[in-house]
Amino acid sequence: MGFKEIAERMKSLRSEREAQTAQARSVDHDESFRIRAKMIGVLLRDARVHAGRTPEHCAALLNVAPEVIEAWEYGDDVPSLPQLELLAYYLDVPVSHFWGNQTLEAQRQDHTRMKEEYMALRDRLIGALLRQAREDHGLTVEAVARASGIAADEIVRYELGEVPLPMHKLTVLANEVRKNPDYFLDSSSRLGELLAIREAWKYFSTMPEDVRRFAANPLNVGFMELAMMLSTMPTERLRRMGESILNITM
Repeated sequence: MGFKEIAERMKSLRSEREAQTAQARSVDHDESFRIRAKMIGVLLRDARVHAGRTPEHCAALLNVAPEVIEAWEYGDDVPSLPQLELLAYYLDVPVSHFWGNQTLEAQRQDHTRMKEEYMALRDRLIGALLRQAREDHGLTVEAVARASGIAADEIVRYELGEVPLPMHKLTVLANEVRKNPDYFLDSSSRLGELLAIREAWKYFSTMPEDVRRFAANPLNVGFMELAMMLSTMPTERLRRMGESILNITM
């Protein structure tokens, strides 16, 4: 076999390999559409169940038969974008939910797990704070048990975070270790920050209206910062400052 024949043969083999590779990479569009229709159907049913709606409710909204909604949810047919927009509004989800890849049920389960982990962690932290406060005052578990009427072994379990500490018993134990219940509040997590803001708003809303109006005015931030600085000054220094101001105005 001459050089020319070898070159032609190699070219032919290369062309065959390229054709095979291209065929392997080709997309089965029908299968892709089918899978995507199934995904949209799963997400649609997920949103409907999460919102507590029936196929009949959604059908009435869009003026279609309930069987149409069921066909969408099974992926046998697919709604249009305007129909999805109306369903998103009706089911209280962003329209992008229908081309995402996570169900609301999965998110709910994630949130449930996070809440359980949060409560377990908080139980341990509250127990540690209770134990620290008790030891800071030189109190034994037995002494606190006698004063509070709560069994010593029960207090130990609370301090170890093994069981949740009921609020009515927390207030009693807090009193025995000379702490306010606020001492046990969450102050480090995002949830704790939000709760602290709500508490601050509660006190802010009880202030006289003119004080609230003054504090809410961004132009008065400088005055409030000055007041904060004055609040940290030693009493003697404040007294001298007051005397100086009085001398100036006389």
